[in-house]
Amino acid sequence: MGREINKLSQFKLASYTKRGAYSDGGGLYLQVSKWGTKAWIFRYERLGKRHLMGLGPLHTVSLAEARTRARQARQLILDGKDPLDIKRDNKVAEMLSKAKEKTFEECAEEYLRVKVASMGNDTHRKQWRSTLEQYAFPLLRAVPVNQIDTPLVLRVLRPVWDRTPETASRLRGRIERILAFAGVQGYRSKDDNPARWRGHLQEMFVTNGKQKHHEALPFDQLPAFMEGLRNADSLAAKALEFTILTAARTAEVLGADWSEIDLGSKLWTIPAERMKAKQEHMVPLSDRAVEILESLPSREGKPFVGLSKMSMWRLVRGSGHTVHGFRSTFRDWAGDRTAYPHEVIEFALAHQIPDKASAAYRRYRALDKRRRLMADWARYCESTHAQNTAELIPLRA
Repeated sequence: MGREINKLSQFKLASYTKRGAYSDGGGLYLQVSKWGTKAWIFRYERLGKRHLMGLGPLHTVSLAEARTRARQARQLILDGKDPLDIKRDNKVAEMLSKAKEKTFEECAEEYLRVKVASMGNDTHRKQWRSTLEQYAFPLLRAVPVNQIDTPLVLRVLRPVWDRTPETASRLRGRIERILAFAGVQGYRSKDDNPARWRGHLQEMFVTNGKQKHHEALPFDQLPAFMEGLRNADSLAAKALEFTILTAARTAEVLGADWSEIDLGSKLWTIPAERMKAKQEHMVPLSDRAVEILESLPSREGKPFVGLSKMSMWRLVRGSGHTVHGFRSTFRDWAGDRTAYPHEVIEFALAHQIPDKASAAYRRYRALDKRRRLMADWARYCESTHAQNTAELIPLRA
């Protein structure tokens, strides 16, 4: 560094027009480019290496301010620190601070871009976005993701939970996953997720001491309900009856393709990418399930093309039950009225079996036993010995 400092003046600053670096002393220079632009630079040597650090353009940083910045840099060097390292660290800190100011909507969009490829199908992706846009974004859209707390999450969930607990449960799970993603990205703390269920929100949403789950029709009332479906004879009624007979999920049925179905072998093979557990699932088809498929007008594309979840939901609306709840009806019936092994019933529902002793069931998927199970289930659904008190639930057209 030069021994003299404060060598420049305002007059001199204006007079320098040729390309070069003009010293003010103490490592501070006015640099004039070949285009005539002027900027401040600070030159210094550290650990045997020469460094240049920009201090800003002349039209923004005055001579007095440039001298202050140069003096601060010299003080850092005197303290054994590198001014450029400090500058980079400050920039990184600023970037992290800005990142943490991301809104919930920005995080949701980023999460969907990252996870969209792993989501099972277009229907599932659209449901994700629709749920967020309808219920979460109106309140959370512009809220910084690091400011979302439990009271705010409750304000989003409570109105939905009172009307449709099933939808609210899905909404809560999606908010939880977005906030978890934000935590991993550094946008908020990873240690606290205000949308988590266990040991947290489960204490808030209770009815008579029990959490609201998918409402299942008691199995002794099912034959009467199925009779109503057969009499309705609409595409939606056929789709719902097929869903019940196969104990499948709604999305699996609505997304089914004729290429997955072998009517000769009475087998429906659902590819892994359409399954919740991402594992291929084989569904033995009962005679009635095959009869429903054979009654459909087309053998190309999707058997139940044009239908939506709402189409089937309308058939049970007002009864207090849900389409998904019929899977619980099947499980209750199989567990209470049959002697089929637990593993066979769980495989019929496409549930994973964690018990290592059940490896043989995994290998063969208990297909023969499941054929008999689904045939028995279909016979029960068509039976007429339902409980005397069971009433036929009126079906909407």
